[in-house]
Amino acid sequence: METSGSDSPEARRALAFAQAAVSAGALIMDVYSRDFKMRLKADESPVCEADERSEELILKELAKACPGVPVVAEESCAKGIVPEFGADFLLVDPLDGTREFASRNGEFTVNIAYVRNGEPVLGALYAPAFGRLWVASGTGAFTCDVAPGERVVPLAAMRPISVRGLDGRAPIAAVSRSHRNPQTEALMHRLGADEMREAGSAMKFCLIAEGRADVYPRIGPTMEWDIAAGDAVLRAAGGIVTTLDGTPLRYGRKDKGFASPDFVAFGDQALVARLS
Repeated sequence: METSGSDSPEARRALAFAQAAVSAGALIMDVYSRDFKMRLKADESPVCEADERSEELILKELAKACPGVPVVAEESCAKGIVPEFGADFLLVDPLDGTREFASRNGEFTVNIAYVRNGEPVLGALYAPAFGRLWVASGTGAFTCDVAPGERVVPLAAMRPISVRGLDGRAPIAAVSRSHRNPQTEALMHRLGADEMREAGSAMKFCLIAEGRADVYPRIGPTMEWDIAAGDAVLRAAGGIVTTLDGTPLRYGRKDKGFASPDFVAFGDQALVARLS
């Protein structure tokens, strides 16, 4: 990340999130390298040792980096541990893409986001099997390579990323391998996106943040901890995530069990007008 401002509280927090995500990624890859058992939670979503070990480590690191800031974490919530929170809180998915993890296709991530007044303002997203880290630092969006199993973020290797403008091109859609449906296809057509790039978990946000795709429509169930870190990276790179009426997506819907509404992630914000 940029040296200027790197000593600010936000930059220090973002780096702490990145370190926690990378350390958790090393634990996840340890489980990934051997036999493991999956089981179903009460909501019938899968969970395994990797989810739980990752979340335990992340919670310990966040307690040091952000003392007193409430943490809404997926596995804790599944156990009924849901903190009270105000304007500031953290959202954690210790292993986004557990199904991808189980199928061993590598497309899973560790997601950590800091939310302020409903908006994800800082975040880290790490894809340990691919050795790629993305960070929203408060001064922009950055990425670097972190080899699988490594536990130290190479700060000097961080490079800035940004979304791209369409400049008359047809948008390219980042889409899920496993959650496509006719409603999503119709929305892609409405947005003029006929070309697609498939990716798992929250990496679709990062494709847009890097300028390798333009839109990510999602119609179907998803949770706030699944998307907040990717949303933070995309917003820091110049993009936006909105509901289907074009309103910027907001977080902290405790009354909805932290379920997210349908949304679209955009690189070029001029595309939002196509929703109307």
